[in-house]
Amino acid sequence: MNQTAGPNGVSVGNFAAALFLAVMWGVSIPVTKLGLLTLPPLTLTGLRFLIAVPLMFLLVAGRQGLPLRAFPRVAALGVLGIGIGQVAQSFGVAGTSASIGTTISAAIPAFVVVFAAIRLRQPVTLIQGIGIVAAFGGIALVAAGRGDGSSAATQTSLAGAGLVLLSTLTIAFYYVWSVELSERYGTVVVAAWSTLFGFLALVPFAVWEALNTPFALTAVSIGSALYLGVMVTVAGLFLWLYLLRTLPARVAASVQYLQPIVGVAVSALMFGDQLGPLFIFGVGLVLTGLTLTVVNKRTA
Repeated sequence: MNQTAGPNGVSVGNFAAALFLAVMWGVSIPVTKLGLLTLPPLTLTGLRFLIAVPLMFLLVAGRQGLPLRAFPRVAALGVLGIGIGQVAQSFGVAGTSASIGTTISAAIPAFVVVFAAIRLRQPVTLIQGIGIVAAFGGIALVAAGRGDGSSAATQTSLAGAGLVLLSTLTIAFYYVWSVELSERYGTVVVAAWSTLFGFLALVPFAVWEALNTPFALTAVSIGSALYLGVMVTVAGLFLWLYLLRTLPARVAASVQYLQPIVGVAVSALMFGDQLGPLFIFGVGLVLTGLTLTVVNKRTA
């Protein structure tokens, strides 16, 4: 891979890796929607993390261990991020079109700024505040512009949109809270253990659902679980950590702007989502809000 550095010290290889991550994460909601066509939400989420957990611990082997005193907080972090955040996302995506689910999920960075200001006492600039308001307005337009859809895969309910929004809020808080724990015990270690605890909390409910809900374990559903577990959860995390170490923060953060564009485009191709004027305007407003939210002239 070409590692020639650009004018800002960004190599071609690292920039290509950032673009790849944007595509990999951007496709996650459409792939989730695809898996949900034949699997119920808890079963798909359980399979995803059944695949991801062993891989994560394989990759963190030999690193610093997690002390016993940290287990309660890391366990609570996992239950929050997976038991609530990822489960709410799966149920929400089941009740929305992939395009709308992708757009609402794209507001995670805006919520991160809000929670960081509250919990970590990080100041919010006027421009960031305007960006947050714009992102919220865009989400409202996207939800208001939902259509009946020509098939179950393209229909959207307010309950579904609300669950995706709950997931967005929860995952954003998970990121902010994980910063505090990662400073003490290491990012990768906290990610692995919190994922394990979240998965263990999910298992009883996923097993109950699988025993009481008809479903079809097809090649497509297994492929969806593999993609979400291997590419999104494990490879995505480690690639993101690598980019944070090798790229300027502003460049690494720019991947957030591309994810909803990729997700909406893939959703339109896979499911035939109708992208009307109100939806397009809402997406543009969300992207504008995200851009303003991440803007910070001071050195991090």
